[in-house]
Amino acid sequence: MTRRLVLTQEAARHPFRRSLPPTAVKPARKNDDEDWKLFVLSFAAFFTCFYSFIF
Repeated sequence: MTRRLVLTQEAARHPFRRSLPPTAVKPARKNDDEDWKLFVLSFAAFFTCFYSFIF
């Protein structure tokens, strides 16, 4: 089966996303340690607030 050359991405279903270059449509890589950093920051903030109200 012969396919014609496709210049747009078939995975991008929205017309605006089809017009973008393939490098712009790729999803951004999520940093895995971002959740841990947020948890530690939230824990430290809560601990600081709680400790300051007690004493």
